[in-house]
Amino acid sequence: MASDVLLGIDLGTTVLKAAAFDARNGRPLGHASVRLPVRSQADGTREQRIPMLDRALSRVADSLRAQLGSAWGRVAGIGLAAQGGSAIIADRRSGRALTPMQLWNDSRPCCRIPEIAARKRPGYWYRFSFLRNPGAGLARIEWLRERFARLVQPGSIYVGAGEYVYFKLTGTWRQDAGNALQIGCYDARRRRIIAEPLRLVGVEPDFVAPMRSGHEMHPLSASGAKALRLQPGIPVAGPYMDHEAGYLSATGGDGKPLQCSLGTAWVGNFVSADQPPPGFQLMLPSPVDSGWLVVRVMRAGNITWDWALRTLLKARADTALTRADAVLRDELLPPPGLAAIPWFTCSNPLAPELAGAGIVFGLGEHTASDDLLRAVVAGMCFEFARVFEPVMRSGCVDRVVLGGGASNGWYFRTLLAGLFAPLPVFHVRDEGLAGARGTLFAFNPRVARAQTARVPRPNQPLVARIRASFEMYRKTCDVLAGGLSEDARVQFDLQPRKKR
Repeated sequence: MASDVLLGIDLGTTVLKAAAFDARNGRPLGHASVRLPVRSQADGTREQRIPMLDRALSRVADSLRAQLGSAWGRVAGIGLAAQGGSAIIADRRSGRALTPMQLWNDSRPCCRIPEIAARKRPGYWYRFSFLRNPGAGLARIEWLRERFARLVQPGSIYVGAGEYVYFKLTGTWRQDAGNALQIGCYDARRRRIIAEPLRLVGVEPDFVAPMRSGHEMHPLSASGAKALRLQPGIPVAGPYMDHEAGYLSATGGDGKPLQCSLGTAWVGNFVSADQPPPGFQLMLPSPVDSGWLVVRVMRAGNITWDWALRTLLKARADTALTRADAVLRDELLPPPGLAAIPWFTCSNPLAPELAGAGIVFGLGEHTASDDLLRAVVAGMCFEFARVFEPVMRSGCVDRVVLGGGASNGWYFRTLLAGLFAPLPVFHVRDEGLAGARGTLFAFNPRVARAQTARVPRPNQPLVARIRASFEMYRKTCDVLAGGLSEDARVQFDLQPRKKR
């Protein structure tokens, strides 16, 4: 007897992915993706047109239907995950978008965040959100109110990409905790939306979508069924934050992984029974137990790597990775004394209005561009290990699972395997399907779990060299910690280590 099919949808910032799996054993049956162009301008604009998103959803569904043939009629469950922090004003009843979608990295409203923060006493924001500043969504709401005042009324609702697509599929408004936290209206301690921050920017709590409860599901609506060419009534789970889906794909309900998403910004996700120490992190309800899902965003990521490939190698885009591979196979680590601090995804602590805080220490007359490339690769991995060392020591993780585009690089895998030893390190075999898999946890945790392969641990001499280079990196961070302001030290998770 033919088995049921589960459909996972992973809505990223620039790509919409969908994949179908056998509901019994998780075998992939088909997958499709569509790029989502971004309108980008020098003033910080990062927008997408909603009709384009609607068409992309139909296109991936059409592609999967063609791949599966008659099996498409056996879809028995759908999961949805999306990037958080985007912004749309939509018609509450019909779901029709009334504005373009402002992406999470649209910087136009961000200059308002300090002024909104100052409307409350110091410490107010951290007490309920574990974050030092308001969520950027409060600034987006105020910015949209000024430009589209007539749209901010009882018939409208402020939502993100995941909430919009979930309504399109089910006719029900729901949001995940990660999106609510990025809006700035989520009380992470009590795990509910609160009114006070929203009223600071002139709206009431019903202007945002209600919270999703656990692995909540709603039936596929008639209009959602028409969009996917499926039968109404199929249960739809979500919307999940993309980091939730990534973590669920790493655990499948088994063990305690540190799930590493090596994408535009590198991110680590892990579950903790206790509240971790202060830091720049999102504290979400654990999707697998009663603890916390801690989402920690690095100050480095593939934006750093792309810069290094473009600037240091000066190779064409189609040959840059091949050239980098040759450089790193010749020698993986930078020369002794050379350290690159790869903080590209944040502001400059000495000039906060400017982007980028990268540093190179130990330059000399014999430093070559290939050595700088090695220092950047090592620095990205060293920064990840530096921030997550306390997590490793705490015992709340039992393995490391690498996903995202950079996990395809053997050099990143080798360095992280050496740094995280003796913890075993794995990489996702087909990282492009991991997010879609994770959305299906509520239907079958076994289907949700990604296929992984063990990363070989480097030999002992190489591990010793990696650790020695890492110590140089940490010494550089210690020097920085002594010279930066307290705010900057908190921003970069920097505290001078006590002398032993």
